[in-house]
Amino acid sequence: MVRAAVLPAVDAPLELTEIDLPAPGPGHIRVRLAAAGVCHSDLSLANGTLRQPAPVVLGHEGAGTVVAVGEDVTSVRPGDEVVLNWAPSCGDCHFCGLGEVWLCVNAGAAAAAPYARWRDGDLYPGLGTAAFAEETVVPAHAAIALPAGIPLTDAALLGCAVLTGWGAVHNSARVRAGESVAVFGVGGVGLAVLQAARIAGAGTIVAVDVSPAKEELARAAGATEFLVASDTTAKEIRKLTGGIGADVAVECVGRADTIRTAWSSTRRGGRTTVVGIGGKDQQVTFSALELFHFGRTLSGCVYGNADPLADLPVIAEHVRSGAFDLAGLVTDRIALEGIPAAFEAMTAGKGGRALVVF
Repeated sequence: MVRAAVLPAVDAPLELTEIDLPAPGPGHIRVRLAAAGVCHSDLSLANGTLRQPAPVVLGHEGAGTVVAVGEDVTSVRPGDEVVLNWAPSCGDCHFCGLGEVWLCVNAGAAAAAPYARWRDGDLYPGLGTAAFAEETVVPAHAAIALPAGIPLTDAALLGCAVLTGWGAVHNSARVRAGESVAVFGVGGVGLAVLQAARIAGAGTIVAVDVSPAKEELARAAGATEFLVASDTTAKEIRKLTGGIGADVAVECVGRADTIRTAWSSTRRGGRTTVVGIGGKDQQVTFSALELFHFGRTLSGCVYGNADPLADLPVIAEHVRSGAFDLAGLVTDRIALEGIPAAFEAMTAGKGGRALVVF
């Protein structure tokens, strides 16, 4: 039996309970979690914005130690430290063939299959990983060897916030040295975006958030300017960037009004990358004339448009050198009991990343 935080149904309270976790079958491994980040995507799964079979153990940003392997597993062995990959690519679909592994059509397959038992019924793994538990069972290809020299607890953040934020800057927006960057939303992903923009050599880096209390966090991560979100945010960003607008905007909130403001804050020919996950009722509108006139680019960004096997070693080098501060993303270290409060803080726009430490 393993202790876990179970979501019985959409919008139901989490239940701290024990689940029956089986031994890993063929092609699967069992991992003892060291830590798991509380991501906004977990909240989106809990409230139904994203679909997920229930009852479910949420949590997809995690790291831990392999304790058992099933048949035919050769990529890892017991004792290996790994980062969980909630979107492991199959290598065979159309998008994997294009090298766009972050769009793999089979990446979410594990989330739809029961992985454990609870109250004599099937239990599903949130985003295929179920990291809000002391241990989990995942497909072997959903575990990435932890690069040397990275603390195992903080390494959990590599599984989502860091890969997403890093990739938004380096893979999607492709920020160049000297460019100006506006970052909307200073949560865990937003803080990773700020650090990645600083490492990319961005010039003016503007952080925008509804909470003035996040200014210190934002500046520590690399922001040169901080704005409290308002109706004049786009105009203020233009003032801070010589009157023309930011070269790049990265939206980490997932709201129609924020996406629209991010797009409006960029210069003619500027680039807006949307990282935040919004609901289908969040409609963003543009006129045909402004699309032509401004010549801006608006693009979605899935999991940082990242290939974890290629990007993690690069990020690890920056972590080891001290350029990227993993611990700087964490504002609260909590136990499983603290997840509901972390969800409430997230909804209220407070803090950076809460990290469940086992």
